[in-house]
Amino acid sequence: MSRIILASASPRRRELLQQIGLRFEIMPSHKEEVMRGQTPSENVMGLAEDKARDIFETLPEGMRKDVLVIGADTVVSLDGKILGKPKDEEDALSMLRFLQGNMHQVYTGVCLVTAESTQVFYEKTDVTMYEASDEELEVYIRSGEPMDKAGSYGIQGLGTILVREIHGDYNNVVGLPVSAIWQRLTKNEITRKFVIDNKE
Repeated sequence: MSRIILASASPRRRELLQQIGLRFEIMPSHKEEVMRGQTPSENVMGLAEDKARDIFETLPEGMRKDVLVIGADTVVSLDGKILGKPKDEEDALSMLRFLQGNMHQVYTGVCLVTAESTQVFYEKTDVTMYEASDEELEVYIRSGEPMDKAGSYGIQGLGTILVREIHGDYNNVVGLPVSAIWQRLTKNEITRKFVIDNKE
């Protein structure tokens, strides 16, 4: 029986993958994140591949032929500047000030690794923020929500109040473009069997 492994501890990615009805295991990658390219798309694809390969290569060789590992990485970008997760509350406030009133891009890179194939791709979504006062931003930061989010906000949580509009895949902003993943898995002869074997 084939297995699907999600190389991420993110509860949001877990929920999104469950949403499309797949059975999977969670084995978070703890590989150090090192910038992998000059552009946001190159960076997220490189990091997603690092995470997926990190988990795939820890598996015993005899198990690898029946395993699909999904790695992902998300960043926010504005005016060429890449924003990851904030280091502290001051960093979160600086990021949110930078984003307010502007349209930025959310990039999520995805890597699908099996013994026979590797698919690496990214999705991009445009997000426009409302103007917000420092007081409003500080209240939001005190909720704790921004501290583990790229760009210091969670569109699926309290951070939705900061978002004016989006163009593109909403789930990509949450952290995993599951529609694109489904399309890639089901349209590739090698990975289709993993969907069939692991559909709930």
